[in-house]
Amino acid sequence: MIKQVSVALSIVALGVASIGSASAETRITYKSAKSTSSYYQMAVQISEAMKAGSDGQIIVTVEESQGSVQNVMEVRVRGGDYVFTTPPVLVKLAKLGKAMFKDKGHPKFAEIRALFPIPSLTMHFVVSDKSGISDFAGLEGKTILIGKGSFGAREGAKYLKLFGLEDKVTLASVELSNAVPALKNGQIDGFVTAGSWPAPNVIEAAATTGVKVLSFDADQIAKTKRTSLVIPAGTYAGQTADINTTSLPVVAYTTTAMSDDAAYQLTKTYWGQKASMGEGAAWWNGVDAGLMQNIVGKIHPGAVRYYMEAGIALSDAQK
Repeated sequence: MIKQVSVALSIVALGVASIGSASAETRITYKSAKSTSSYYQMAVQISEAMKAGSDGQIIVTVEESQGSVQNVMEVRVRGGDYVFTTPPVLVKLAKLGKAMFKDKGHPKFAEIRALFPIPSLTMHFVVSDKSGISDFAGLEGKTILIGKGSFGAREGAKYLKLFGLEDKVTLASVELSNAVPALKNGQIDGFVTAGSWPAPNVIEAAATTGVKVLSFDADQIAKTKRTSLVIPAGTYAGQTADINTTSLPVVAYTTTAMSDDAAYQLTKTYWGQKASMGEGAAWWNGVDAGLMQNIVGKIHPGAVRYYMEAGIALSDAQK
C-alpha cells in the first residue's frame, strides 16, 4: 500500500559536525507508515537497531506518515538531515514531474540519493486448501477478497483483468482485516494481500486453515510489469516449493545535502543490525544485497563508500 508503506527519517544533528563523533548524539525523526501497518513496526525495529548499533549515539523517534508521496514532496523543504523511504518509481516520477508530481516539480528532486533497501511490498494470492484452487485459472467462479483502497487491492484488481479473470471472480465485500476468519469459515475461497514477507495474515491463515499461495509464471510476471520476487519454500506452513510472485521495492533515500560521513554511518549501521532485526521479525531476512538492483538512480556517495568496503557490487548508474 503506497500510502501505508513509506518511511521518512529526519536526522537532527545536535551541534556536531560528524555523526560518528564520540561526543555526538544524533536525533532522528523516523516518519513512518500508519501505526496499524507492518511498516510502522519496521520503523520501531529500525529505531531500536540504530540505537543499539551506534551505542546510543543515534536516537530515533518514530512518527506516523500520510504516505510516500508526502515523504518525497518534503524533500523540497528539508535539509541534509532528511531521510525517507518510498518506492523507487515515485522518485523517478518526481524527478520527471509526472503523475502525482505534475506541476509540482522542484530542483531538490534531482538531488535525491539512495541509501539502502527495506522489505518490499510483496503480492500474495492466498487460497484455502479446501477451495481446490491450484493456479490463477482456478480462480474463475470463486469468491475472492481483494479489499479496497490499498496498493494490494489495486494490484489485485489489475492482475485479475490482465489474466482474463475480470467479471469471472466474485469479489467479497469483507474487510481485509477479516480475511483469515472469512477464509476459515468458508465465506471466501481466497484473499489478496500485499506487504512484506512473511506476511502475518498469511502466516496465520497457513497455520490455522491450510492455504496455498499461488505462484506466477514468467509470462504473468511480465504482464504485471512489476519486479519479480521469490518467496522461498518453507516460508509458510505447508509450503513445499518456492513461490514466484511480484513486488514493489521500497528504498531509503536522502539527498546530496547529507554529509558523506552521516550517509556512511547510517548505511553501515543498518546493514550491521539487519541480522539482529531478522531474529525478531522474519521480514528482514528477505532483505539482502540482491535487492540493491532495485535501486533506480544514484546512491549517496557516503553509502557507496560502505558498499565498496562491504564488497557489494553496484552498477555504474548507481555510483
